[in-house]
Amino acid sequence: MSWKEVPDLLAVGLLIYAFVTVSRPVGSMVTRLWLAGWICVELHFAAYSFLDVPGMSGVIADIVGTAALVWCAQLFRWSMDPRPGQWGSRLLFWAMSAVYTLYLALTSLPTLPPTTIMIGAASLFAVVPLIIVAATPRAQRPASRWIAVGLNIALAAALLRWQFSTHGADLMNVLPLFVAYFTCCLQFVFYKQRRTGGFVVTLLGLLAWSLVFPLGMTFDVLFPTVQVGAEVWNLPKYLVAVGMLLLLLEGQLKRNQHLAYHDALTGLPNRRLFQDRISGAIERARQRHMRMAMLAIDLDGFKQVNDTMGHHVGDEVLQHVALLFATRLRRVDTLARTGGDEFSVVLEGPITRQEAANVAGTLQQLLKTPLPIAGRTMQVGASVGLAMFPDDAQTPSGLCILADERMYAAKRNGGGAVQGLADDMMLSGS
Repeated sequence: MSWKEVPDLLAVGLLIYAFVTVSRPVGSMVTRLWLAGWICVELHFAAYSFLDVPGMSGVIADIVGTAALVWCAQLFRWSMDPRPGQWGSRLLFWAMSAVYTLYLALTSLPTLPPTTIMIGAASLFAVVPLIIVAATPRAQRPASRWIAVGLNIALAAALLRWQFSTHGADLMNVLPLFVAYFTCCLQFVFYKQRRTGGFVVTLLGLLAWSLVFPLGMTFDVLFPTVQVGAEVWNLPKYLVAVGMLLLLLEGQLKRNQHLAYHDALTGLPNRRLFQDRISGAIERARQRHMRMAMLAIDLDGFKQVNDTMGHHVGDEVLQHVALLFATRLRRVDTLARTGGDEFSVVLEGPITRQEAANVAGTLQQLLKTPLPIAGRTMQVGASVGLAMFPDDAQTPSGLCILADERMYAAKRNGGGAVQGLADDMMLSGS
């Protein structure tokens, strides 16, 4: 047994622990596949520590160690599929892992199998992914899967051409590993659209990891006297690990930012984000000399639902109402949940008071139809307060206070109305 792999075993073990720690709150399929890939890298180093064992044990160690690298690459490629849970993606992973493992196992045997077997094994690189991807319905087939098909067809052609050449023994090991990781590199470009620090580090690491195999062969053939330390060839692995950890941390930061500004129950902006949105809308209206509007909405009859049916049913009512309201507002407008059963709306200008009142009436009308909740129907209504900038108030706080006052006035008058069409006028929701 060789002890030179021990530092890498310890380093990758710590990386696995870091992945478990960072990804535990997320638990997505992608993070699980990444974690499985790094476990394969750990298996790779463990197996390679037995390469010097004589006889069949050393051969098995070589096969297991190389196969672990292949499975790592296939796990990474699978995680970068836009639809990793789809049957076509799963089948492509298992089939290509088997094809790569079979071919590399054959090349690791003390005596190379007959030519016909090697030709057949090399041909599988082209045939298997082409059949799987072509058999997947077009509507369910991401275009990025054709990257794997094209590169594996090129791999099959290269092996059929050169696997029995002067340097064929080296090429039979190098080319499959290069294509496996280079496929990850190209698919990663399509998988991650945001160009963050984690994206750049991971992409460069995957590219360097794929180039390690042909560069190592080049040094062995052209510069046999140049000794490059194993830590140099292993550096891309740790670069990829750092990049993936950065991506996980960036994802958590983005989720935390979303939770800080959005309501956990409905997914709508919360009061903090609403204040930012209304301030921005007022500033734009002021610069363009136009009007904007704010609606303060309180649900009528919601307390009775909570008291008689329970808070879990009330939560479903709020989610349903939020979805109904969101479908009837423009993309430029903001719908927020600013209280228990209170919603607020920023209507971007230019808009007139009558147009804003019409929007409020439309939202009220949506609640005229009983809501199908928990196998039964629930009936709630809405009282709405309307305030206009700059006619009613010139500041965000002034607009909010006035809209709330008008909403509560509508509620005191029996609910189901819009107050604020004019200083002395109330629109009934009936």
